[in-house]
Amino acid sequence: MATLVPLPLHSLLHQKPHLQTTNNHRLFRLSAQSRETIDPVSSVQYTPGVLDHVFLNLFRNKMAQEVGWDSEKPGYDGLIDVANRLMVARTNSETKDAAIAVSPVVVRALQNHICSCCSRKTCCCHGRVTALSCQWLMGTCIVNNVDLPDGSSLPSGVFVERCKYLEESKCVGICVNTCKLPTQEFFMDHMGVPLLMEPNFSDYSCQFKFGISPPEDDSTLKEPCLEVCPNATRRRTAATNTHEMKCPKA
Repeated sequence: MATLVPLPLHSLLHQKPHLQTTNNHRLFRLSAQSRETIDPVSSVQYTPGVLDHVFLNLFRNKMAQEVGWDSEKPGYDGLIDVANRLMVARTNSETKDAAIAVSPVVVRALQNHICSCCSRKTCCCHGRVTALSCQWLMGTCIVNNVDLPDGSSLPSGVFVERCKYLEESKCVGICVNTCKLPTQEFFMDHMGVPLLMEPNFSDYSCQFKFGISPPEDDSTLKEPCLEVCPNATRRRTAATNTHEMKCPKA
């Protein structure tokens, strides 16, 4: 396992991701449901840079330490292997707790540093920081408007058109227990900001809604295994009714 040399926080804050402009001004097939683009990042194609590789390696190393095992595959493919091993070897609750424990330290520091200066629009600030700092994991993100429970609307959403983490893992359980639930809990418990994440398992998109609390009866937790899930073949063969088709790791 590679050893990472910690970088000073001030140097990380001043590094910018490499963005490659394109002639296509509509890279995102936004749905009609309040996905108005308000951030210029929507007109660029994201290309991972040096900082992205730092985040990826840091996250993967911490997850491998938690699991006690690392994949021989390089880069992102190895990260998916480790995430799958974490999910298979532990209960849903243990997987979620482990994912919170290995939350990227640098991302946490960025959120604390940048968002500490925000007041009324803290949710908007978290949305922008998330869109800028987490593309190494999810792919290109855009900031969009979210309708809040009080009837107001804020640019506190982050829309991921095609989440790389979900697309590569092809697993509802990995999405729910190593991303959605721990991320929601992290922002609420450590940042004091409610967050609802709405992954779409049909097109691999995901909508972040900062300022909105997750519902008690979250339909995402009732999703069946994906047809392409590498862990689902045996479960699907043994299933005798639709209730058993629910992903047991969600």
